[in-house]
Amino acid sequence: MAHGDLMSQAEDVADQFLRVTKHYLPHVARLCLVSTFLEDGVRMWFQWGEQSEYIDSTWNCGSFLANFFVLLNLLVQLGGCLLVLSRNFVQYACFSLFGIIALQTVAYSILWDPKFLMRNLALNGGLLLLLAECRGEARSVFAGVPSLGQQSSPKNLLQLGGRVLLVLMFMTLLHFDLSLISVLQNLVGTALIVLVAVGFKTKLAALTLSIWLLCINFTFNTFWSIPSYKPSHDFLKYDFFQTTSVIGGLLLVVAMGPGGVSMDEKKKEW
Repeated sequence: MAHGDLMSQAEDVADQFLRVTKHYLPHVARLCLVSTFLEDGVRMWFQWGEQSEYIDSTWNCGSFLANFFVLLNLLVQLGGCLLVLSRNFVQYACFSLFGIIALQTVAYSILWDPKFLMRNLALNGGLLLLLAECRGEARSVFAGVPSLGQQSSPKNLLQLGGRVLLVLMFMTLLHFDLSLISVLQNLVGTALIVLVAVGFKTKLAALTLSIWLLCINFTFNTFWSIPSYKPSHDFLKYDFFQTTSVIGGLLLVVAMGPGGVSMDEKKKEW
């Protein structure tokens, strides 16, 4: 009974948070979500020579193609972010950013690094949620003809895919040691991950994960405390903004809810 009361109180707090922030939470979520693309686009400008030299030396593609790669990354990422934030042609912007993620996955050999691959997949999940947010429910072509149902609508399927991919970020944060703190963090984190993925107590679980990830981000990814000439500065900066983007995806889940393909939605039918 006490556990049920505690859960109800926590859900009330989450609902109150959503009521207070409902007008600006989606805007904050979108800004957080595209932050890693903004940072990477700006980095392409300030590290143009280093990036093109790396691509040329890795793929032996020549300076023209290497510079074209950097230019493409810069323009597509900054342009896509501006379209997302201005709410213009969001679908085209999302597909362009999907393409950049795929291109970088190959160009930087991320495909063979499980940690970075899961984080890139989590970014894809955030973009799927962004597509779901800007897409209306599917309508029947003919008036009076029943649709395929809410569960099979593109928006609900996008939300499901987005939730599942988004939680992959947390798989990279699990620590496989037997210390009490690590075991507790792994248990709590895994429980919250499962709740978001299956869509049960979704808003509360997503909000809790957002707060947890925010604390981890400002505790461990403190790139501003390291001189910019050290390699660890760029690595921590990359992790910081990728984590911020996943927080943005989770905030979209809080703002939109889990969608039709979720246990929360099934509960309404019971």
